Amino acid sequence: MPEAPPLLSVVIAVHNEAGNVMPLAGEVARALEGAPQIAEQYEIVFVDDGCTDSTALEIRHLMTADARIRLVVHEHRTGLSAAIRSGVRHASAPWIMTCDGDGQNDPADMPRLAARAWEGGQDAGVIVCGWRTNRQDSWRKRMASRFANAVRKAVLHDGCPDTGCRLKLFRRDTYLMLPFFNGLHRFMPALFRHYGHTVINMPVNDRPRRLGVSKSDIVGRGLKGLADLLGVYWLLRRTPKAHKATETH
Repeated sequence: MPEAPPLLSVVIAVHNEAGNVMPLAGEVARALEGAPQIAEQYEIVFVDDGCTDSTALEIRHLMTADARIRLVVHEHRTGLSAAIRSGVRHASAPWIMTCDGDGQNDPADMPRLAARAWEGGQDAGVIVCGWRTNRQDSWRKRMASRFANAVRKAVLHDGCPDTGCRLKLFRRDTYLMLPFFNGLHRFMPALFRHYGHTVINMPVNDRPRRLGVSKSDIVGRGLKGLADLLGVYWLLRRTPKAHKATETH
């Protein structure tokens, strides 16, 4: 008898995270196997977004020991939103959990997000967003994120205090219906809400990066973020809000 498909796919986009992916995979496995609502019903989908170090080699080593670990490879770096989309498209489960590849997100929070999302059943139209209340980044990053979050909330009214947190849980089919663009990962709460889904924000633990350096460009990200914000504002103004519809025969 073929194995049942997993309930949850953990999608982790990485670019040059050698030394981080192996301990992270172990933490994810321990967190999910200890959660009664998930147990063995999960997979981990790593997306190698144009890595030039030994990240892919480390992931392939993990795959030899655990069939639930999978690898999607981009020949060239495409950016975080495109990498996440690749992982979601290759995922097997109806629910997706995204997570940072540098170890700053704490996998111990994953079962709590799942339990909250599934309070109304596993068909619930929700997105649960992590909210890093104890940010471990540099003061420059914290100040830039605080400013960006304030501007975005004022314009889009998405009710999300921390869209930059990668720890998010949502349904795969809902995500794949969203219009795609680079930068989508920061505007998912606004789009989910506009299309009639509930946005839930949950405090989660934030940790210092284990190894390597951040790939974030604060100035460049700010300029791109402003252009994206204007684009999403236009999109939401031009897209009718979701409403209930019934089919007749």
